[in-house]
Amino acid sequence: MGMILCATRGGEASYPTQDAVIALAKKQGDELVFLYVVDVSFLNHTAAPLVVDVESSLEKLGEFQLAMAQERAAAQGIIAQTIVRQGSLRAELVSVAKEIGAILIVMGRSLGPDAAFEESALQVFAADLQSETGVEVRILEISD
Repeated sequence: MGMILCATRGGEASYPTQDAVIALAKKQGDELVFLYVVDVSFLNHTAAPLVVDVESSLEKLGEFQLAMAQERAAAQGIIAQTIVRQGSLRAELVSVAKEIGAILIVMGRSLGPDAAFEESALQVFAADLQSETGVEVRILEISD
């Protein structure tokens, strides 16, 4: 039994990815960890107290989003762990993958008009992540 790491933003747009990774974990008999990363680097030119407030609020949002993902997994018979981290997505994915001994890292990509990432950029990100961790990275393409 291995450990699958799934990066998620949470919310309704993430449900198809969460459902797919839950089904994969169930099929393979693997354990599942959902990761939510709070990255407030976009606030670098903002007053420090505001950054702390925003960071705290985003952490609470992340915890809520992961609790929802955990409930979705439980409804399908999978016990999922959750981790909220602060920092860059890439650094935290690498760190957590190593910490938990992940055998697979899963990310979702929306194919609809609201896609957050350009496909080529996500492919490069996934390849770099796989190279750095030595862990297979799988992108699940989800239609809106």
